[in-house]
Amino acid sequence: MSSFVSKMSKSTVGTVVLILFLVLLVAGFAMQDIQNVVSGGGLSSGTLVKVGNEEVSDRDVGNALQRRLTEVRQSDPTADYATLAKDFDPLMDLLVQDAAIRAFAADQGMTLSKRLVDAEIARIPATRGLDGKFSQASYQAFLQQQKLSDAELRKLLSGGMLQRLVLGQAAASARVPVGMATPYASMLMEAREADVALIPTEQFLAGLPAPTQAELATYYQANARRYLVPEQRVLNVARIGPAQVAAVTATDKEIADYFAANQATFGGATRRVISQAVVQSKPAADAIVARARGASFVDATKPAGFSAADISVGPQTREQFAKLTSDRVAAAAFGAASGAIVGPVQSDLGWHVIKIDAIQVDPGQSLAAVRGAIAERLTGDKRKGALADLIAKVEDAIVDGSSFAEAVKGAGLTATKSPLILANGTARSNPGFKFPADLAPALRGGFDLTQDDDPVVETLPGAAGYALVAVDQIIDAAPEPLAAIQPRVTADWRSAQARAKARVVATGVAARVAKGSDLKAALAASGTILPPPRRTAIRRMQLAQMGGEVPPALNLMFALAQGGSRMIADPDGRGFVIVKLIRIIPGNALLQPALVAQTQAEFQEAVSGEYAEQMSRAIQADLGVKRNDEAIAASRKRIIGGGS
Repeated sequence: MSSFVSKMSKSTVGTVVLILFLVLLVAGFAMQDIQNVVSGGGLSSGTLVKVGNEEVSDRDVGNALQRRLTEVRQSDPTADYATLAKDFDPLMDLLVQDAAIRAFAADQGMTLSKRLVDAEIARIPATRGLDGKFSQASYQAFLQQQKLSDAELRKLLSGGMLQRLVLGQAAASARVPVGMATPYASMLMEAREADVALIPTEQFLAGLPAPTQAELATYYQANARRYLVPEQRVLNVARIGPAQVAAVTATDKEIADYFAANQATFGGATRRVISQAVVQSKPAADAIVARARGASFVDATKPAGFSAADISVGPQTREQFAKLTSDRVAAAAFGAASGAIVGPVQSDLGWHVIKIDAIQVDPGQSLAAVRGAIAERLTGDKRKGALADLIAKVEDAIVDGSSFAEAVKGAGLTATKSPLILANGTARSNPGFKFPADLAPALRGGFDLTQDDDPVVETLPGAAGYALVAVDQIIDAAPEPLAAIQPRVTADWRSAQARAKARVVATGVAARVAKGSDLKAALAASGTILPPPRRTAIRRMQLAQMGGEVPPALNLMFALAQGGSRMIADPDGRGFVIVKLIRIIPGNALLQPALVAQTQAEFQEAVSGEYAEQMSRAIQADLGVKRNDEAIAASRKRIIGGGS
């Protein structure tokens, strides 16, 4: 099963969000149009599964597999829908789970606000403009590139958020007791010893006769897929980015007009340094005013309970002081001279007595001082607008029927033509060639087009801009001619012959070991000089530390009973491996509390996933899942058989 399916099997939370949410956030990926695959047939409504009031349609399944195919093609350019056969059922289950969560959330009155979904959309890198902020134009381009509507994208994003809200709570309370973790920790400490022997293929190469042309042709035909050259294309690409609008700059008039229109930013400002006391009655305020005429304002406010820190307001513009007090109080304060005592003036806060400690006048900035900053800002804005206009001009030309060359000429762009390249951007005719990394979206888009499709504009990463891409030539995937690779086919034929001989010898050795013979004696009885066996000892926990890189022979050691043996093919094609298990040494974790604690922690993630899975299944059981098995089978047959 593909790595995608194995990842999906870990937990409900991770799997559904992975397919319906996170995959969508990888900016720049392109989708194949499979409307011809998923249209027609089945139920008139296209409904495959219904959970509560939510449905999984034929189109939902087609779109999910469409996105999956795009992802797979990034590592395997030759992949088609038949490649996804094993992914169909897991994807179907994920869509059903998503529908169940939606129905459950609706029944429980759980809703996601538009602003919350808007925030998720704004986090998608491809929805941001050249300034790094959300751009409606970039968002529309992203939707067009992904072949999604706004409603479809919102449904995908809200589905991922509901998964976290509903299943996250169920998974959060997972606990693994010591009594459960200890036996597993002991199992990790278990050790095993085995004799391992390799029957090497290369030992049987010597003496093989040269193949006849007929033998080579037969072998080549039987293994044609091994010599398959993936589809190759020649792409025409024209950049549309900052370099194309570099000549656009702000004029002197535009700079002057901007300066004049933004005097609130560049002009001078008057501030008053203010001290203030606010009391709740007018007699108390009048008393402060009376004392202030013969003493400092600090001393005048002390009898009312104020300290110097209490009355200090500091420099304030009129607007700032109005927000702090009221328009009436600010008007009185800013109508007084430096040193004046103002008040009492009433506001919603009480009675204000104000001392104008000083008046500060800021002359502001001159046009000459800020000209550079204004020019930079205006030039940036003009270039963004010019770039948007240029893209619109190119797209309009394409819509009106212009060819790639005509659109490029009309917009004054410079086009480049690639050599014949594979979907990964390399050229078989030129090992040193590599399609530019910053044009990766154009590469993906170019391999998604058919020969007759119109050119498309693809969004490039970062501030690189855009690229117009069109298909110039397509060479379909096909086996390389035998005449061109005869030495390679000959070597493969020889390896296959040697492997067949090695298998015969290995089978004989394995049969003798299975009947009770010692592995060393069985090798000696084979009639062939073979490498001696080696004694291997390892603990189960060491396998876990190897991750997914465990040699099959070591895995086999923990699958055999004591005294058992088995033959397996070496995964690297070196020959055949025979394993005979000599001894099993049980582990005991009672004296290893740290290992038990580690096992508890590792199991907690798995238990959390199990809780989430059980919660999802319980929701489906409660709501009821109605499946149209005939329609599902028909959908599977149409899509998986739909080709690339």
